Amino acid sequence: MGKVYFPQFRRGRDGVEARSETILEHARRAGVEIASDCGGQGRCLKCVISVESGGEHLCPPTDIEREAGLRDGERLACQARVDDTSGAVRVLIRSFGHYSILSDTQDVTVDLDPFVTTREGRVFVDGTPAGDRGSVVAGLAVDVGTTTLAAQAVDLETGRSLGKVTRLNPQIEHGNDIISRIGYAMDHANGAASLQSEVAEAVNGCVAEIGVASEEIYEFVFVGNSTMISALAGRELATLGVIPFEPVSKTPEYIEAKSLGLLAAPSARAYFPPLIGGHAGADCLADIIAAGMHERDETTLIIDIGTNGEVAVGNREKIMTASCAAGGAYEGATITCGIGAIDGAVSGVKITDGKVEYETIGDKPAVGICGSGLIDLLAELLRDGTMSKTARIKGDFSVCDGVSITQTDIFELITAKAGLRLDQELLMRYYGVDLDGIDTIFLAGAFGSYIDAASACAIGLLPPAPDKVVKLGNAALAGAKAMLVSRAIRATAERVAESIEHTKPNEREKDFPYLVAERMYFEEPAETPA
Repeated sequence: MGKVYFPQFRRGRDGVEARSETILEHARRAGVEIASDCGGQGRCLKCVISVESGGEHLCPPTDIEREAGLRDGERLACQARVDDTSGAVRVLIRSFGHYSILSDTQDVTVDLDPFVTTREGRVFVDGTPAGDRGSVVAGLAVDVGTTTLAAQAVDLETGRSLGKVTRLNPQIEHGNDIISRIGYAMDHANGAASLQSEVAEAVNGCVAEIGVASEEIYEFVFVGNSTMISALAGRELATLGVIPFEPVSKTPEYIEAKSLGLLAAPSARAYFPPLIGGHAGADCLADIIAAGMHERDETTLIIDIGTNGEVAVGNREKIMTASCAAGGAYEGATITCGIGAIDGAVSGVKITDGKVEYETIGDKPAVGICGSGLIDLLAELLRDGTMSKTARIKGDFSVCDGVSITQTDIFELITAKAGLRLDQELLMRYYGVDLDGIDTIFLAGAFGSYIDAASACAIGLLPPAPDKVVKLGNAALAGAKAMLVSRAIRATAERVAESIEHTKPNEREKDFPYLVAERMYFEEPAETPA
């Protein structure tokens, strides 16, 4: 019996048993990371591999591969299937590495008053006896992102952090966006169950990595967008994939942890905060709690740019939200040399006198360009005059050997930024406030923390007010932790969620596509029509 080897990875060097499967499927069995933004459908063309030896044991190139412009010896992992399982195949992966995932937060100051308490050596969950006290009584706050997971364990008796960990959301194998996940759940008999169990197993891995004994975890608080939370809670996903794109349930819910496959104390439970509406979920609510928007007299704007983007505007009197697909292009999904925030990703760019200077994550050799680098690059090309205000370049622009940007890439980027910017503008108009009336612009999430605010404002991804921008870090995780350690914050979050007005500008504006097109370029559009 032959094997498929992935010599770049420790876990893949010994190879995995060759089967009549694609190289992508072999990589998943080996635990090896290969970019597959489309979930192995042959659309994203990211899973490029180089066959070092054994190519004769693979099927001939498919039509998709022949049209992908691959170099000699290159294949797409999702298309290259093992035909002869008796031979050895050695595979090198073009884009690989570990994502740089943000767990840093600005903690919310709250009085410690959790639902899990101790008395006379016994543990109680919301007043119900839950066993004898061990060495620690812990809870876990988790931000379930479409691409990444961030978890923080907390000592519920002291409020002390017991550790934070981050990792990729394993569901990314089924596609990098929520629509792909919904499609996977609908198209496969056990798709929804697989999505649920994959995240549960990843959370168990987070607990083990932190080093807290699973039997000492008594409560979980999960935040995430509507699809991520619905999938983990075992709710129906189909309603999120069809008009009017609403979750089957928005109400808060407690679920027995063990029924979700979570390793924890026998009486542990998982708390799922309320969802706001549409694709704006518990993560957006957690952002609002972490920023204190619901307590402020002044009006603030929260922008969370991720695979799914959310915008919120408001103060203690009123809060409005909107959501849109924001992160695909800026996370590299549709960009020729685009990749996620992995080692070797170009993360910053400067152009001085025609000379390009760049930096990469981990100071590793450049393997592609991630979102923060793309934003800097657009801003620098615009400032340098290499790109016109109508987003035109004369030819492909090279950042460094093997990393360049094309006119098609620029079109993808300006389309993505235009939609998010329009949501910001329309939401402020619906609210009745202009940019002068916004006191602070909070950037939430990993993407917002890494980007240069001045560059983002220069290309129109953010409003033209870099001096108002404040970075919150992983505000969703901070909000989840606050709900974990405080009954009052949890009750406040539920009350706030009920009062939020969620809007869908793309449905509300009959000229929405035209308004997006107006914001694609780099001249300020006319005032948004009333």
